[in-house]
Amino acid sequence: MVFPAFFDDAPAIRLRDPLAGFLGSAEDGVMTYRYVDAVRLCGHSCPVVAGAWLMVLAGLEWLYGDDLPERGGIEVHMREGVGQGTTGVVASVATLVTGAAAEGGFHGIGAGQLFARRGLLRFEAPIDGVMALRRRDNGDGVVVDIDTGHVPHDPAMAGLMPRAVAGRADPAELARFAALFQDRVRRMLAAADDPKLIHLYDWPAS
Repeated sequence: MVFPAFFDDAPAIRLRDPLAGFLGSAEDGVMTYRYVDAVRLCGHSCPVVAGAWLMVLAGLEWLYGDDLPERGGIEVHMREGVGQGTTGVVASVATLVTGAAAEGGFHGIGAGQLFARRGLLRFEAPIDGVMALRRRDNGDGVVVDIDTGHVPHDPAMAGLMPRAVAGRADPAELARFAALFQDRVRRMLAAADDPKLIHLYDWPAS
């Protein structure tokens, strides 16, 4: 498979999954997730997938600082219902990285449900951002929001996108559309540290 070269430049997320360590899947449970993993999961790269990646990245950095985040030790709360808009796509990326899952998630090992992830992903949360993350060990939480308008499409997309979507674009226009579409994703990922793109707010425990 050949992906756009800029995928390799996107910020990676390194964390520790105690379950992976327990089962010997990764030494000490330490794993690194990359943007291309989210692309493979979703089947495509777009501003929604990139935005979800950046929101989870920023939220984990807020909660853990220089420490390794603990996969499976984080609750994910989504503002909208699972069937609304792109909520399901964003939630799937959050699950990939954090391990937090809804009803179909891993129920744990043994009677004590060790390493359980089921029920850690919740929808229709009373929050002001797209999502919120909360550590299960100390209760620290953060609300995360995104302003994708801060990294707009190239002006040429105003004419190209309707033609491409309607099936009227010729091969050259389709190639140009795809290149400009991914260029916006590239610019978003390059702006990972821009507070005008990703907004973070402390989320005290209630």
